[in-house]
Amino acid sequence: MRKMMCVALTGAVTAGLAMSSMAAEVIKIGGIGPTTGPAAIYGSNVQNAMEIAVEEVNAEGGDIQFELQFEDDQHDPETSVNAYNSLKDWGMQILGGTVTTNPCIAVGSEAVSDNMFMLTPSASSQDVISIGDNVFQVCFTDPNQGRASADYISEMELGSKIGIIYNSSDAYSTGILNTFLAEAQEKNLEVVANEAFTDDNSTDLTTQVQACKDAGADLIFLPIYYTPASQILKAANDMGYETKFFGVDGMDGILSVEGFDTSLAEGVMLLTPFVATSTDDLTVAFVKAYQDKTGDIPNQFAADAYDVVKVLYKACTEAGVTADMSASDICEALKAVITSDGFSYDGLTGESMTWDASGAVSKDPRGMVIQDGVYQPMD
Repeated sequence: MRKMMCVALTGAVTAGLAMSSMAAEVIKIGGIGPTTGPAAIYGSNVQNAMEIAVEEVNAEGGDIQFELQFEDDQHDPETSVNAYNSLKDWGMQILGGTVTTNPCIAVGSEAVSDNMFMLTPSASSQDVISIGDNVFQVCFTDPNQGRASADYISEMELGSKIGIIYNSSDAYSTGILNTFLAEAQEKNLEVVANEAFTDDNSTDLTTQVQACKDAGADLIFLPIYYTPASQILKAANDMGYETKFFGVDGMDGILSVEGFDTSLAEGVMLLTPFVATSTDDLTVAFVKAYQDKTGDIPNQFAADAYDVVKVLYKACTEAGVTADMSASDICEALKAVITSDGFSYDGLTGESMTWDASGAVSKDPRGMVIQDGVYQPMD
């Protein structure tokens, strides 16, 4: 690892001058996500993991150093745009975010106008990377999640009659649903129920669960976030409906829902790029660092966010990015490097990850199941 040129401040300097000197030596990364509200588990994990990764990058003493500022958007598009503008005022040069899909779409439009490089850890809709050529993902795209889920259910013979409960008002959920349905047909999976809800009626999903039960579904596919998923598991338990549940990355966090009986999540399966109980050296080190910082176990949103910072570090290094470059010039440099044939990254959430010009990442998902109140690898 190359050693960073250290700047020694000598003599009597004011705090303002010291801060100005430091600001000239670091690349400013912004982060946006919900650290309050119903999706706070996502944003909090992302913020904590990005802070850990930035500290590690800076401790390496390389030519590239980062400064991070993270803003709460409460999973609200308008608030997210306001957060983006605040980060611009701060001097943001690269955006590591946003965390959830609808806010990311809103912010992405602003980032395209500014030619701001944007690498989201977890906003997985195809609509996110369709905004412009400066928007990239570390997470799987929704189409890939839907396709991979159908393939996994078929190959592992997890269910013969599939029920689906999805959020028709959410781009994330519907994006996964559409490719799941197409792939399920290709794999000859029988979908016996396909039930929708919206954000406005997501607190009581008994009707949707009852429809799956009446149709005889022996597996329910949930392309949704963890909060409504917890309502579905409770409804199924209340009506004595024993079936399998298979979800996607948005369900990672269900064990942290306030007031939720986590025993109801036993046996829930999902595809994810990260399992905290894995024993490889990188995962073990990250989980320890995260626990030391927060006292909690990181979820896959945290792992994706950690990879965001490390990908940016590698890309900035290979592109020769310096702190005195404009955000637009940095964006052009990073786009060229990250989509080049020789660029790849081995991280927490995948080996030999690569990106194409669309902004989508190529990596393999892993199966995970909740057993004894913790996430365990299925494979």
